[in-house]
Amino acid sequence: MLNDVRIKNFGPLVDIDWANLGALNLVIGDNGSGKTFLLKALYSAMRTAEAYQRGDEPGSVADILLEKLYWTFQADKIGDLVSKGSTGPLSFAMQFDARKFSYSFGRDTTRQISVVENEISPRASDSVFSPAKEVVSIQDIILESRERGTKFGFDDTYLDLARALRRLPGTGENHAAFVKARRGLESTLGGRLEYDEKGQKWQFKRGNQKFPMGVTAEGIKKVAILDSLLANHYLDESSVVFFDEPESALHPVAISKLLDIIAGLAETGIQFFFATHSYFVVKKLYLIAQTKGPSVPVLSLRDDGFQCNDLKNGMPDNPIIDESIRLYQEEVELALQ
Repeated sequence: MLNDVRIKNFGPLVDIDWANLGALNLVIGDNGSGKTFLLKALYSAMRTAEAYQRGDEPGSVADILLEKLYWTFQADKIGDLVSKGSTGPLSFAMQFDARKFSYSFGRDTTRQISVVENEISPRASDSVFSPAKEVVSIQDIILESRERGTKFGFDDTYLDLARALRRLPGTGENHAAFVKARRGLESTLGGRLEYDEKGQKWQFKRGNQKFPMGVTAEGIKKVAILDSLLANHYLDESSVVFFDEPESALHPVAISKLLDIIAGLAETGIQFFFATHSYFVVKKLYLIAQTKGPSVPVLSLRDDGFQCNDLKNGMPDNPIIDESIRLYQEEVELALQ
């Protein structure tokens, strides 16, 4: 799994040093603080390492990385990713299974990254990024836009997920924990997504009833994506999953059940990263850390930099937590009047 990450001058991430990562990891902060940016940076590195030397892929690791950064962040030129006002280069370094992956480039970089180091062994597993918005309803539009139109709009996190969902359900025996997770997801959602090959469209199946995507709740479609990736064997025990705003379009009960299921999947070896500004997500992961015992590292992005905590040691000091407590205290004061 990912062990640590160090970033300097990468867009809004001026200086990040996050070590001792676990199976469940959390990034919190205000809107615009760089939460999604960080997840995309990690995802880009992981997908580069996974694509390198896979099958007949002829590209060098530097070429693959450049394309992945270009289509994930969709900047006019790669050098635009260097933090505004910085005098130094952008640098990224991570340890994966104690093996280093790093790169660096300056503001004038256009179509070549000259400083890249990759010690990660070739991987058969795939990582995935789940955006805040569901992609099932617009899967065909994403594929048409990127595979035929080759246009900016849907970045690589959307394209890669749309392609992953295109894989048909696996026929071999699935991991027992994955089967259990899928049952839990089906119970939470009241059904599951199915792809109608004849009609070439997704539908939501509840019992013997089938519903088109247009009348299926966005939260259901988003969570059902995880079920589909377990069903078609895209995810395995060595995958890394990046969840941007898992709380999006979900009520608190569904959030709680989803995170319980994810905690079970993390025990199989899948590593998860969450970006959120939801008190419900933070609190639920805190309760999981307290009751089940796993370390849940937290990176809190703040105006004055960053702070590292572990939910196993308590709730972090963060404006999200502070505001939630303030509202609760205000409610108590009103009740006592």
